[in-house]
Amino acid sequence: MKRFLLPLLASAFALIATGPASAQPAAYPTQPIKWIVPYVAGGGTDNLARTLAEAMQPSLGQPLIIDNRPGASTNIGVGVMMQAKPDGYTIMQAENAALLFNEHMFARLPYKPASDFTYIGTIGRFPVALVVHPDFPAKNVAEFVRYVKANPDKVSYASPGNGSPHHMAMELFKQKAGLTITHVPYKGAAPAMTDVMGGQVPTMMLDLASGLPIIKSGKVRVLAIALPQRAGALPEVPTFVEAGFPDVNAYAFHGLIGPAGMPPEAVARLNAELHKAMKAPKVVKLFADFGFEALPGTPQDFYKLSRAESERWGNIIKTAGVKLD
Repeated sequence: MKRFLLPLLASAFALIATGPASAQPAAYPTQPIKWIVPYVAGGGTDNLARTLAEAMQPSLGQPLIIDNRPGASTNIGVGVMMQAKPDGYTIMQAENAALLFNEHMFARLPYKPASDFTYIGTIGRFPVALVVHPDFPAKNVAEFVRYVKANPDKVSYASPGNGSPHHMAMELFKQKAGLTITHVPYKGAAPAMTDVMGGQVPTMMLDLASGLPIIKSGKVRVLAIALPQRAGALPEVPTFVEAGFPDVNAYAFHGLIGPAGMPPEAVARLNAELHKAMKAPKVVKLFADFGFEALPGTPQDFYKLSRAESERWGNIIKTAGVKLD
C-alpha cells in the first residue's frame, strides 16, 4: 500500500507547490502605462501622443496615461523616464532633441541615446517648411537666397527655441546656401509664428503641425519643404531639392522609447500596437491634418535611423557652433 501512497502524496505536494497550470504570468500589459511627453499639453507633440494613446488602448486593454514633463530641451522628460523601472510601464515620445541633437549640444549630458534607451518604434516626421511674411520680397528659394546675400546681416529668423528642429533646419539651410541670418529664439512655436505673421521677424522654418493652418490662410508664404519629396499636405509647394539644395532635408522626427533593458515581449507588443494604431481612421486624419508622414518600422530600424541621423546632425551642429550648456 505504501508503494502506491508515496507517489500520490508526492504528486499532491507538487500541485500545491506549483499551483494549477492556468496560474502562468499574465501577458503584458497588466497595469496602466505611463506615456511621457516632454512638452507642454496642447501642442502638436502632445496632440499626437494623446491621439495615438487613445487608439492603442482598446487592444492593449490598459490605460495609457499621458504625463507632460516639459523643459530643458526634453531632458526633464528623459530624466523621469530613465528613473523608471525598465518593465514596459513607462515609455516616452521622443523627437529630435533627445534622439539626435542633445548629445551634440550638451557637454555634460547625463545619458547616451545609443545605449541608455530602449527603441520601441518610429512614429514618423513633421515636415518643416521655409516661410516668410507675405510682404517679404521673395517668392521662391532662389529669390530668398539672392535677397539675403544682397542684404547681409539685415535678415533675422524666428524659431521656437535654441536647439529646436526649426532652429537646426535653418542652420542647415544657411550652411548649404552660404547665408548670414540672425537667429531670434522664442519660447515656443506660437509666439514665433505670431511675430512672423506680424512682420516683426521676416522668416522662419515652420513645422506643418503648427503652421499648416496659417500657411493655408495666407498669413505667411511658404517657399519650400525640407523633405526629399513634396509633402502630401502641400503638394503644390516645391522641395529644397527642386530649388537646387538636395542636402536640405530636415524634419521633426518622432518615436517611442523606454529605459534601457525593457523586456523584449513588451517592446514587441508596443511596436505592434503602435503600428496598428497608426492605421486607425482618427490617427490617419490627424496625420493628414498635420502634414505628418508615418514611418512604421521595427525597433532595429528605429535605432539605425536615429543613429545615422544623429551623426548627420552632429556635423551640422558642430559647424553651426550651437551649445546649450
